[in-house]
Amino acid sequence: MMRVRLLVVMLVSAFAVTLTTPQARAQAAVDLKLVLLADASTSIDQTELMFRRQGYASALVHRQVLKAIASGAHARIAIAYVEWGSDAFQDVVVAWTVIDGEASARAFGERLMTQPRKAYGSNAIGSAIAKAQSLIDSAGVRSDRNVIDLSADSANSWGGIPIAVARADALAKGTVINGLAVLCREAGCTGRPLTYDLEAAFARDIIGGPGSFVVTADSATSFEEAVRKKLILEISAAPGTDTRFAFRSQP
Repeated sequence: MMRVRLLVVMLVSAFAVTLTTPQARAQAAVDLKLVLLADASTSIDQTELMFRRQGYASALVHRQVLKAIASGAHARIAIAYVEWGSDAFQDVVVAWTVIDGEASARAFGERLMTQPRKAYGSNAIGSAIAKAQSLIDSAGVRSDRNVIDLSADSANSWGGIPIAVARADALAKGTVINGLAVLCREAGCTGRPLTYDLEAAFARDIIGGPGSFVVTADSATSFEEAVRKKLILEISAAPGTDTRFAFRSQP
């Protein structure tokens, strides 16, 4: 009898160890896989790049964002942060990380703020979208919802994979593409397009999928607010929910 009990205890212990291995954790289900694609092209200087990183880091630990994460069926999401420039530069600044509360959100933000910049060059938006989709395809977590979120101060793409090709591939795989149009309407915010409507270009050429949307940031002071509201929408939306809209954040 003692041997039987001992065997049962050993089997239960082995099972518990298996569930806590990196391989087991990697296959856990999450409510959302989200790739944040941040513009690090020539128009973005180091100050603005770090300001944008800080906007995401701060938004992730906001109580409303944490509440949105906690409200999901699994109460956790997976996020990767990628900075992009030319076709040669799509840098995974922070790899897939499961966010399940304030501690993991804060750790993500701290890592984001300490990584060196590696992306430069003229816009290659199509290549950035393709990189994001490849990350989704190879992620070690399961989710019914996959979102690519591209932030940029331009909708131009000067090389690499055409936007239409990368966009079509992502949409065919069920990925939703949202956009954060950085309008740069004040001094110190570089790269504002002067000859076309950036929001309209995002809506026409970049975003796609059920409930896709464009969020705009009109000034440096409104950037974090725009990021926060965008994250809440993306995290909270149920599959197939129609959240299409354009939000213009005010300074």
